[in-house]
Amino acid sequence: VRYIVPLMAASMASKWVGDALGRMGIYDAHIDLNGYPFLDVKDEFGHTTLAADVMQPQRNEPLAVITQDSTTVAELQQIMKSTDHNGFPVVVSRESQYLVGFVLRRDLLLATDNARARLESLPGSSLCVFTQHVPVVGSGPPPIKLRKIVDLAPITITDQTPMETVVDMFRKLGLRQT
Repeated sequence: VRYIVPLMAASMASKWVGDALGRMGIYDAHIDLNGYPFLDVKDEFGHTTLAADVMQPQRNEPLAVITQDSTTVAELQQIMKSTDHNGFPVVVSRESQYLVGFVLRRDLLLATDNARARLESLPGSSLCVFTQHVPVVGSGPPPIKLRKIVDLAPITITDQTPMETVVDMFRKLGLRQT
């Protein structure tokens, strides 16, 4: 009973000192200091822009995409060597670029490594097929079936989506593909 008043005074003094030093808590300060991407639920996002207004292409490079049934192992290795993206969109063809799904870099690396382990020599001309139906290949090497590693329902937004919705999606889902 005699320690209640000193404990209350100590906790109030520590709170006043903490409030005087800064408005954010210790965990918020650590997130800020480490530079982690964090969208606080308490922060308001009052911009009235669209997603297209903040989307910026990097160095005017074309989008690195993988076609669903015409990408070879050599092209896949070249794409992974020339970019540092964590994943790639899978499209119908380079002309239409209709989105079929999304595949992660680590899954592609594991799948090609497993294919190399199964086959003694994996030629660069082998097709990587991301569809259920494997195209008939003449006398060339057998295609590698990679349908199982494709996310067929990736989360997408259009360029006309309001930024409020985009930020809300990032808050709820987390920044997974950064």
